[in-house]
Amino acid sequence: MFDILPVYPPMFWVAAATAVLFLGVAKAGFGGGAGVIGTPLMALTIPVGDAVALLLPLLMFCDLFSVWHYRSTFHRRSVALLLPGAAVGIAIGTAFFRFFLDNTAILRLGVGVLALIFVAFHVLRTLAGKALEARHPHATEGVLLGVLSGFTSTLAHAGGPPVAIYLLPQHLPRQLFVGTTVIIFSAVNALKVAPYIWLDLYHVGNLATVVALAPLTFIGVRLGIWLNKRFTDLWFNRVAYAILLATGIKLVFS
Repeated sequence: MFDILPVYPPMFWVAAATAVLFLGVAKAGFGGGAGVIGTPLMALTIPVGDAVALLLPLLMFCDLFSVWHYRSTFHRRSVALLLPGAAVGIAIGTAFFRFFLDNTAILRLGVGVLALIFVAFHVLRTLAGKALEARHPHATEGVLLGVLSGFTSTLAHAGGPPVAIYLLPQHLPRQLFVGTTVIIFSAVNALKVAPYIWLDLYHVGNLATVVALAPLTFIGVRLGIWLNKRFTDLWFNRVAYAILLATGIKLVFS
């Protein structure tokens, strides 16, 4: 499943370490939305297929730590609606990935465009947050947003924003909101393992790289839990989305 350790450029390790820390902090501390930074940041230094392949086991390490913390703190109805849709979205994303797998430029462009879309969503949510959150989302909306989340998660581990669109209008307590996203994406990540193996995304990955970065998942998750109790997500998201904006622009125009 994993080949001999490939020779990565030095900037890969900087990008990978930053991405993994952000993923852990976002997942366990702020509901995972800013976790969209991971794949675009790593895609600056290695191909998109390599980036998602290396990030998936690291995300699952984050899941192990964070699911235990939030194991009894999640909104069951939302999970029941979003997960079936996410499974469908994963299937669609797998087909898309299969079609464009050999076209590195298209995949980089796609990840860059996704990054910019999520930055735009974050800005819209900031400017019109009360209006967006005044809605009363229906069950059908939950399933459809689950499909979108599964699709974007398959392509770039970026399923957080569609889930947030469904969860935010419900005004869940902060711990319940974060716990719900943790449970949803732990299941989504588990569902992506078989498609990634089928797509043969791991022929350029390696166990040594994952093992080297794995301790950062624990540090990121513990830091996220600590920050969740002491800070709002305002400044964390500002930093994360500023990085995401710069990364998205670089991917689109390169």
